[in-house]
Amino acid sequence: MESLKLMALDGDDLAIVSAHMQDAVFKVGDITFSPKGGHFALAANRFVWEKANGQRKTYERRRAVISFKRVRAVRSAGVDRSRSDDVKSLLALRYLPDGEGPDGKVELVLSGGGMIVLDVECIEAQLADTGGAWEASSLPRHIGD
Repeated sequence: MESLKLMALDGDDLAIVSAHMQDAVFKVGDITFSPKGGHFALAANRFVWEKANGQRKTYERRRAVISFKRVRAVRSAGVDRSRSDDVKSLLALRYLPDGEGPDGKVELVLSGGGMIVLDVECIEAQLADTGGAWEASSLPRHIGD
């Protein structure tokens, strides 16, 4: 399978990236932020939804990195940065413009009520697979499924 590479420059683009990152799992230690450079990155094991059509008996995950440029600040709730081995699951990415935009907030919504909020000048994000695929043990399930 070809590696996924996407770029997001607006809310519609970010919604597509969000769909590909839904149910990605990551360790808290895989989060990086460079305040001076305005760069935020998250390395995760994303579930390969584009190959999961419900008819398969096996599913895949791939190592991927999502990065955001032009980030002014990062804050979080439900994420203890001192616990670098804690595993979190990403549910969605949401963009909330400040007024007319393009500046605003990008929310990384985590399962269990956690959240990471990026204060951005504008949306400038990239998602790229960085490694090969491996078999996932099951299809992710959500409460109510």
